[in-house]
Amino acid sequence: MRKPLAILFLFFIAFLFFYFALPVINYGFVGFAVLLLFLIVLGNFLTADISIINNKGKIKFSKFNKVMFALAGVIVVYLTLLPLITSAPIFKSQSYREMIGKVHPGKEMVNHIAPLPINKVRVVDEELAYLLGEKILGSDPALGSKSELGEFFIQKVGNDLYWVAPLLHSGFFKWLNNREGTEGYVMVSATNERDVKLVQTLNGVDLKIKYQPGAYFGSEVARHLYFNGYATTGLADYNFEIDDNGKPFWVATKYKKRIGFAGDDAVGVVLVDAQTGAISEYSIADTPKWVDRIQPISFIIEQLSDWGEYVKGYWNWSNENKLMITEDLTLVYGEDGRSYWYTGVSSVGKEESAVGFVLVDTRTKETTMYNQSGATEYAAQRSAEGKVQEKGYRASLPVPYNINNIPTYVMTLKDGGGLVKMYAMVAIGDYTIVGVGNTMRETLMSYKNVYNMAGNRVNPGTKDSRTVISTVVTRIQSDIKNGNSFYYFTVNSNPKIFIGSSQLSNELPVTIVGDSIKISFDVDNEEVIDVSTFDNLKIGKK
Repeated sequence: MRKPLAILFLFFIAFLFFYFALPVINYGFVGFAVLLLFLIVLGNFLTADISIINNKGKIKFSKFNKVMFALAGVIVVYLTLLPLITSAPIFKSQSYREMIGKVHPGKEMVNHIAPLPINKVRVVDEELAYLLGEKILGSDPALGSKSELGEFFIQKVGNDLYWVAPLLHSGFFKWLNNREGTEGYVMVSATNERDVKLVQTLNGVDLKIKYQPGAYFGSEVARHLYFNGYATTGLADYNFEIDDNGKPFWVATKYKKRIGFAGDDAVGVVLVDAQTGAISEYSIADTPKWVDRIQPISFIIEQLSDWGEYVKGYWNWSNENKLMITEDLTLVYGEDGRSYWYTGVSSVGKEESAVGFVLVDTRTKETTMYNQSGATEYAAQRSAEGKVQEKGYRASLPVPYNINNIPTYVMTLKDGGGLVKMYAMVAIGDYTIVGVGNTMRETLMSYKNVYNMAGNRVNPGTKDSRTVISTVVTRIQSDIKNGNSFYYFTVNSNPKIFIGSSQLSNELPVTIVGDSIKISFDVDNEEVIDVSTFDNLKIGKK
């Protein structure tokens, strides 16, 4: 091939590679080096002199070709030997272990996890959010024919928790006919499955999600960043988040390689306005407060795994003191309002029980380890499913909560179609303590009853924080839900409403206004408080 034509061809190949693969041009990243190696080898063969002598082909390389081959050899060393020396765990095990940073010891996990009222417990998971989002999108055939739901991301919007997903182009021709952008995003409340919104306007102006992964050419969000100053920057984990005013952004984590060609570590974020494409960059400390996640889940899983794997260095054939995370990480919110990656930690080979639990700040990566035994997420799911095994329901990924100072897994029980049928609570300290119900209220009452019968078996060192009062009934009314009788009542000198079931006490159904009673209950955030014990002082007393 003639050299000018060969050079043009190489430039065309390089353009395609840069435009579609978006290789990071920086030390520790291999994409650009692979491109150079390919271009050098291909270019040398395209520009070499090829002759036929005695029916045998002969290739003659020029001095320039030989120099290029030498450069190719240097690149091969860069791609093979250099990563081995600078990044191999056999040489760098301690560096990998320290990637997560200092792991702080925690005292009581209930002091870290937010205590929430029942109506604020997360009962909608990502799978259900997607089903609900598909339903509302399908209610508008014209919109559903040209757009599709993107990935849902859970986030705090103001004081409420939502799953939020952008509408994406469903194909090239849909994008071609709608290049100004798709028409908004979907919000699904994580605490109320009936709260589903299709947001198409903001402050009276139509929303257009122009920059997105489902777009093409310059409107594809990663390519938009790459050709606007970020070709040399590692970017990962493109999350769709909205600020507290509902304005949509793409949040990309900016990261660096800390251990040669490995050790991905977040150093900041780059925000892209999903409508205008405006770009703003922040360090971790300066990132706006509405951004929930800076630390990608993949980074934290890898760093926690290395922290547990290399506890005794690389050579540890007996697995002495090795730890492993029990499940995928779950996003939870602490009492301080911040978001955390949560997972159980177990000894290698022990899948049913955890030796501790880890919370990692999703912004700063500050890590806290609680050395307390308990149930893994998997064991809690199996325990909850076992309570209703005749129904064949499957449990969602458990979310830890502080229920009356009891570390508790809360999950939904769903049928084969992915619809929530029941709810379950499982004590983290003992997965045999399980409460299930058709409503969250029933579940809480069932769980408290089982927990109270267990006494101090779960936390033997804890003191009883239950409140006991003797008072007079001022109002009482019964209610039947799902075949169970519940009694709501108020008492003197207390603004709260109390509730108990006939299973709690046979005296509740015959209690009337004016009766003197003695009750005990756990202090919590609820407007309606479940009583733990009930004694009518006028019945059976002489």
